[in-house]
Amino acid sequence: MEAAAAAAGAGSARGSRGGIRVLKRNMKRNGSRNFLNRRSRFGSREREWLKEDVGRGCVYIYGADSATSTSSDLHLVLCTVDTLASEICDGEGRENLYLQLHGDLVRRLEPTEKPLQIVYEYLAGLGFEDLVRIQEEAANSDLSCMIRFYNEKPCQVEQLDRILLSGVYSVRKGKTQLHKWAERLVILCGTCLIVSSVKDCHTGKMHILPLVGGKVEEVKRRQHSLAFSSAGAQAQTYHVCFEMLSEYQRWHRQASTVVSQRLSTVDLSCYSLEEVPEHLFYSQDITYLNLRHNFMRLDGSGGLDSLCRFSQLKGLNLSHNMLGELPILLCEISTLTELNISCNGVLHLPSQIGNLFNLQTLCLDGNFLTSLPEELGNLQQLCSLGLSFNNFSEVPVVCEKLTALDKLAMAGNQLETLNLGVLNRMSHIRYVDLRLNHLRRLSVDSLEGNKSVTHMDLRDNQLTDLDLSFLGCLEQLHCERNQLRELTLSGFSLRALYANTNCLMTINVYPVPSLLTCLEISRNQLLCIPDWACEAKKLEVLDMSYNLLTELPSRTLSILSLRKLMVGHNHVQSLPPLLEHIPLEVLDLQHNLITKLPEMFFFKALNLRCLNVSANSLESLPSVCPGEESLSVLQLLYLTNNNLTDLCIPDLVGHPNLRVLHLANNQLQTFPASHISTLKIDAKPSLTADSALSSMLWNHGLAEMAGQRNKLCVSALALGSFADSVEAVYGMFDGDKNEELPRLLQCTMADVLLEEVQQSNIDSVFMCNTFLVSHRKLGMAGQKLGSSAVLCCIRHDATDLAGSFTLTLANVGTCEAILCRSGKPLPLSKVFSLEQYPEEARRVKEQKAIITEDNKVNGVTCCTRMLGCTYLHPWILPKPHVYSIPLTVEDEMLLLGNKALWEHLSYTEAVMAVRHLHDPLAAAKKVCTLAQSYGCQDNVGAMVVCLNIGEDSCTCEVHGLPLPGPRGGISTAKPATPSSSSGTASEFSSELSASEVSSEVGSTASDEHSGAGLDAGLVPQPERRCSLHPVPPSSIFQRQPSCATFSSNQSDNGLDSDDEQPVEGVMINGSKVEVEVDIHCCQGKSLEPVPPEAEEGSAASSEDDSGGLFFRIWRQNSMTSNILLAGTKERCELQKSPSTCCLYGKKLSNGSIVPLEESLNLIEVATEVPKKKTGYFAAPAQLEPEDRFVVPPDLEEEMKEQIKQHHESGAEQKPREKAAVAPPDEFDTAL
Repeated sequence: MEAAAAAAGAGSARGSRGGIRVLKRNMKRNGSRNFLNRRSRFGSREREWLKEDVGRGCVYIYGADSATSTSSDLHLVLCTVDTLASEICDGEGRENLYLQLHGDLVRRLEPTEKPLQIVYEYLAGLGFEDLVRIQEEAANSDLSCMIRFYNEKPCQVEQLDRILLSGVYSVRKGKTQLHKWAERLVILCGTCLIVSSVKDCHTGKMHILPLVGGKVEEVKRRQHSLAFSSAGAQAQTYHVCFEMLSEYQRWHRQASTVVSQRLSTVDLSCYSLEEVPEHLFYSQDITYLNLRHNFMRLDGSGGLDSLCRFSQLKGLNLSHNMLGELPILLCEISTLTELNISCNGVLHLPSQIGNLFNLQTLCLDGNFLTSLPEELGNLQQLCSLGLSFNNFSEVPVVCEKLTALDKLAMAGNQLETLNLGVLNRMSHIRYVDLRLNHLRRLSVDSLEGNKSVTHMDLRDNQLTDLDLSFLGCLEQLHCERNQLRELTLSGFSLRALYANTNCLMTINVYPVPSLLTCLEISRNQLLCIPDWACEAKKLEVLDMSYNLLTELPSRTLSILSLRKLMVGHNHVQSLPPLLEHIPLEVLDLQHNLITKLPEMFFFKALNLRCLNVSANSLESLPSVCPGEESLSVLQLLYLTNNNLTDLCIPDLVGHPNLRVLHLANNQLQTFPASHISTLKIDAKPSLTADSALSSMLWNHGLAEMAGQRNKLCVSALALGSFADSVEAVYGMFDGDKNEELPRLLQCTMADVLLEEVQQSNIDSVFMCNTFLVSHRKLGMAGQKLGSSAVLCCIRHDATDLAGSFTLTLANVGTCEAILCRSGKPLPLSKVFSLEQYPEEARRVKEQKAIITEDNKVNGVTCCTRMLGCTYLHPWILPKPHVYSIPLTVEDEMLLLGNKALWEHLSYTEAVMAVRHLHDPLAAAKKVCTLAQSYGCQDNVGAMVVCLNIGEDSCTCEVHGLPLPGPRGGISTAKPATPSSSSGTASEFSSELSASEVSSEVGSTASDEHSGAGLDAGLVPQPERRCSLHPVPPSSIFQRQPSCATFSSNQSDNGLDSDDEQPVEGVMINGSKVEVEVDIHCCQGKSLEPVPPEAEEGSAASSEDDSGGLFFRIWRQNSMTSNILLAGTKERCELQKSPSTCCLYGKKLSNGSIVPLEESLNLIEVATEVPKKKTGYFAAPAQLEPEDRFVVPPDLEEEMKEQIKQHHESGAEQKPREKAAVAPPDEFDTAL
């Protein structure tokens, strides 16, 4: 807003109106959605004029039919921030100018409003700060999806039909054929059918037929004819014959809606109306009129002042009309019983409001009221008064006079102190809603008890102590997200208590709440379960997770009514002995210190359906009757992260109804899956440690699981080599319930970032602008849908290319990223939600958004910053949180995850679970599995980026010689060997495996092109530099090896959007499937050539150490002369080596490589893809000159001897394959 104000100041500094220059150019749209390209919009003269002042810009003006026609004129008007709407109208030859926001309502601009200033203020509100950038964005035609100007008011046919239908048709009156057909003017408006003579239509001679409760029927004897009949014994009938089928269908559809109503209701909401149609006043039977979300004016023939003409009007909805004040004439409609004027910016109510004696419901939410008139006390029938989200600092005194009022709704105001004596004086109040205020304390005038209040809501305040013991009839209390340390209540009538997320150490309830059914006090500091809770005989739900409990009283488990017990994330060491039958159906004991369950546990808990004991220290399971004798109804069993062995397997067979079983990260060696045929076995990633340090700078793994939902709404972005340099970009997008926006962001955000990096080197600027531009590029899809996003960019400092790397992160919504530094998590992002970000909740509340009781903005989303959801502007903004941090050798990995992951997994546990894994895919899969093992049933996505930032990663060669290592010697870093998955079966789940398809791409910052060969040091070779010592930039463009990965969820068959045929071997389930690609920077130990058998032996030993399969892809032109291919036979021998098999695997059309062996069990590798080279992987595969291996003459004899020895040793061994596979052509990895 400050930027827009500065632009306005710059514009006004030019002086009088004579300095304003308004130019106009007529252009026609080319039929595409992108309209005209940027260069064709302006001529050189216009560009020079715009550059002179940031207060100058352009406004696109559309015709009324621009939304449906591709050939309509598009007017580009150059103007300044001081140009009035009236001036533009004069230049356009129009009377009015209209503004549309987010493709929704259309408002007529006042003559004194300034269109360009409106655009500048809108862009500044989104988050743009630079004036020059605001000027550029205002000139972008893509902005029309968010803000657009029309020279005529656009109206859709469907909207016009709902407001009014009219035409001249053949009409016959009566059911008999005595009357003749005649031409009549027929109008369907509101609840009536109006028939009049064409000549006398303006003189008032017309017939009005009420349709509510009547009939509309098809006349079979006459084509395209309808019979309209009113209700009642004296019903009248009119036959209307239409000329066209489309007209017949329109009238039939609208009339059927009217006659089906029981009450005379007219809904004209969201039609951008300034006044109601004149014919609507003929419907005198209207009892309820909905004019919500319009721009109703006071004066005019159909303005608000004329609504008193409805004689039977009882309900009127005028919310979201930008009224500013309540029209006094509305107070003369004495028949009103319901009036809604919320969200209108009303500052005060007129005293005439007291004339509405029959009023029963008055909604004043979302205004700026600070007081109420005394005359409001005359409304003795008023039983519902909405005062939420106003500016009240105390409870209005007039509420004491409203004796019929039973609810005090004052959420989102500015109350700091509540005098409980006021509630005593209002003995008629039963419900009190004081959410989202600034309450710090409650004061009591007297010790007199209150016997009227039954429900109280004090969520999201600043209370530290709360004593409501005088509320003897209190049945339900909400006090979540305060700062309570002590809570005192009366238990006479208490039925439900919700006190989560406080600092409670003591909860006093007296007497014992015999009616209590629900007790939720999680995320506090309680040391034990209160005694009064153990004596509550009707308690059904008890949630005490995230506390400091050390034991569970035996009487808690013996409560006969208890159905759900949640005590996870405590310090419980054991369960008490079970002496009686326990009725529990759900028991959550995860993240405790339990070593053993009671021996007779499953015999006593016969109703148990869900048991979660993950993250404990269990070594065995209680026994259960096997086979058909078992009475167990257990369906979900979570046993992840324990110490269970194979001895527990027989105990699992005794649960015949088991559907989901999680056993990951235990000590199992075998599992006879045949005993439980309904379960799906998923192998556990190998936990290899002490593996060779990778020479890569970063490589990543991605895992995404659909959970129990039928679609995957999470997408990810991974670019291991970004912007043709040693940079990387990783991102994750979560659309909550929509999959469209995550896919769009996945496809466009990297390109936007590349453009922004070229415009600015300031990290906070280019990352912020990336989010804002991506928000704009969502177009119409972003008007109603939204997505959370986190984006991480690893790059060199622009001023010091040889310096360290910097990680820049930006995020909106609930997607988060953490950095593992020295084994400890370092949070980098912020969670933009109402519950976790009080500052954002305060901002949204000040802008008069309605926060519903489920803590959602306008009932839509709990996020306050998202990409998309433009119709919720300015409450929902796309401006991200940006954070930059230099990367050091202590940084081990980067973890990105969506909301569902971090809700079930803490930062510390996520880091400790995967920091010892060198395979990022196994790490990503593991954190997702842990989240599901802890009860996550939603979409969950995780990306793990392993970092190896340090001098150990140097693979530079200056003129063919390695640079000194960190200790001054020759660098001997080995090629990276990512670990893989072992075959140990340790995780079992009956959920569809389609929801657990993982994906991985390991990416490295590879070098340029190594030398073609050795020439005894005489032939000069190009310098090879790693990312730590980059070659100074030059003006010559060189093709950089890159590794780009996109989750292939562009269509439901797991393919990219451009693929035409399904990939063989890919699960057709909409899950994320990627092809594994690794590109490594390899450095030899010496200048001597290494025999092939030595290389093969080294690879085999690495494979044995990893405990499972692994794949490495070496880029040919990145190798030194460690491996020399002397012929086809030698090449076939090298194919048998795991370290080189991927070199000669099958090349796909997208530039990736698929090994010929069987793939990992964690991913499905496509063996064949369409030959169409399109999409993001459309990079040509071509040979480089450096790909040839040249043997110097002085080394030929030595190499022949080594090859001969290799042949002799190979002949002694039994060949692995009988028939040799014809080698494919050599090729370079296009990625």
